[in-house]
Amino acid sequence: MQLSVTGHHVEVTASMRNYVEKKFERIARHFDHVIDVHCVLSVEKLIQKAEATVHVRGTAIHVDATDSNMYAAIDILTDKLDRCVLKHKEKRADHHAAEAKKAARNPSPLPLPATRGEGAEGG
Repeated sequence: MQLSVTGHHVEVTASMRNYVEKKFERIARHFDHVIDVHCVLSVEKLIQKAEATVHVRGTAIHVDATDSNMYAAIDILTDKLDRCVLKHKEKRADHHAAEAKKAARNPSPLPLPATRGEGAEGG
């Protein structure tokens, strides 16, 4: 996973960069197919904003979070991003694969349908 952290109206310090890297390790643990992540940290008046775009195979996921503290904004961002990545992973999962494998291993004979004349009381 390639991670780039940039700042907009804020200088990204080494501790901020390390904090972001540590938090984004969780995303990489939950989903293997992350290509790259671009994180932008910005300050607008008294609002600290963190936003990230995660490129995964097939789509790009964009999330942003704001708070009065930059580290809290990063925490909120990674929580949101984690939920989005898990949702994307769940969408891509083939839920019927287990049933197909089970059916392939144990082919059960089809039950024979009952004919009309058998077992029916006359009428």
